[in-house]
Amino acid sequence: MANTFKVVTLATAPSSAGTPDKIYTAGSGVTTVVLGLILTNINTAQVTAEVELVSTTSNRAVANNTSNETAFLAKDVPIPVGSSVELLSGNKVVLETGDFLRVDCSVANKLSVALSIMEITS
Repeated sequence: MANTFKVVTLATAPSSAGTPDKIYTAGSGVTTVVLGLILTNINTAQVTAEVELVSTTSNRAVANNTSNETAFLAKDVPIPVGSSVELLSGNKVVLETGDFLRVDCSVANKLSVALSIMEITS
């Protein structure tokens, strides 16, 4: 199994407020560990941001035999002018094949995004 560290960046997001931009999708045969996510307000006023984990993982043959759904990792987080918020620092989130992360902001194109991940391939 190979472990590859990567960074994914967006200069501005989302393209349209209220319509989250997809920032990363776990590829085929890949398990991804999210190491950190930094959102920076590049607007001239405070914005709010949200981060969603959209899981496409289907039923498992275990006690939790339900399909995963979309979960908010952060919801309506205020980010003051010229400030950043670091999400998931010290915590890990796992994405399985097909799962993806997306971000939204109260104002279009006013978040700068930096995502640090480790991809595990077999």
